[in-house]
Amino acid sequence: MTIGPLHGPIITATELVPLLRERGVDLSASQVHRLVSGTPERLSLQVMSALCDILTCTPADLVATTAENAGVRKTATGDLPTAPAGVDKLRPRPARILPDT
Repeated sequence: MTIGPLHGPIITATELVPLLRERGVDLSASQVHRLVSGTPERLSLQVMSALCDILTCTPADLVATTAENAGVRKTATGDLPTAPAGVDKLRPRPARILPDT
């Protein structure tokens, strides 16, 4: 996830602090700077909603996502991993409901 560049009349992260506070998000100037200048590992929906409201944009405008195929994991010998023998024959046992005694 990557937070894209901010658009609009906001010039500094410090100016963003009171606008977030008006929307119930209390972050320090340094926290806001880290939020807008880097790639946050986590972002609450409350912060995302406040940013979208302030910037009049959608989450898709702020977050760039990419999808990649995971591929097949190889084993140390280079062979493709196989399921243990007999796994396809395993079935859960039906539950038996007994009367209260």
